[in-house]
Amino acid sequence: MILYEYPFNERVRTYLRLEHLLLRLGELMARAHPLDHHHALQTLFEVMDVGARADLKSEILKDLDRYKQVFIGYRGNPAISESALDQLISRINACYSALRDDEGKAGRALAGIDWLAAVRNRIGIPAGTCAFDLPAYHDWLHRPTDERRADLARWTEGIACLAEPVHLLLKLLRESGLAQKVYATRGQYQQSLPQSRPFQLLRVWLDPALHLIPEISGNRLLFSVRLLRRSDDGRLEHVADAEVEFEVHLCA
Repeated sequence: MILYEYPFNERVRTYLRLEHLLLRLGELMARAHPLDHHHALQTLFEVMDVGARADLKSEILKDLDRYKQVFIGYRGNPAISESALDQLISRINACYSALRDDEGKAGRALAGIDWLAAVRNRIGIPAGTCAFDLPAYHDWLHRPTDERRADLARWTEGIACLAEPVHLLLKLLRESGLAQKVYATRGQYQQSLPQSRPFQLLRVWLDPALHLIPEISGNRLLFSVRLLRRSDDGRLEHVADAEVEFEVHLCA
């Protein structure tokens, strides 16, 4: 099954973007080829750009505190393991404290390294990081793999306090999902959302054998899924005759 996720607000949209970048960064750093480490550094710059939002830290802290209060309310419930609950609350507390006490910005370890600043300025330019433009960067890409990995690990230390709570918050949000089977008629499905429970994330599961692509739109009132298929010339076309059952999760 292929999973598609659609955020209903800007905060969750930012969390998903950060998660996407952080997972890519971890994958690229573990590899050995200089080209992989080039893209790892480019990804780190993107994390810095997304993480530069002034209100991001306060939003994460508010979400962590909200979840903490919810789980504290579960204490004494015989259907819930007290030890598992304590572990989760301890993890939330650790994320909260680390982020609250951190006064720097994501990627602050790169500050003051002039040649890295030049790389960041030019990496978005087509072929802007050629050896004749950035000889110091060219030299770094030819350093031993372990040395490059050590540099990347040091430069990413400043985003650890941001990465852990984002992963945790998205995990908790996804686990709140209410699964339901739905049926698209004429290639489209629409559902109203109850105002008593503000949903934040929609998850859509589609069988890859169907060769269908969901075009999702929505807000706090309703969402719709329009099914598309890629034609032989690469264009996306609405499949008006598609009668398909698929699964959606609404996460609050």
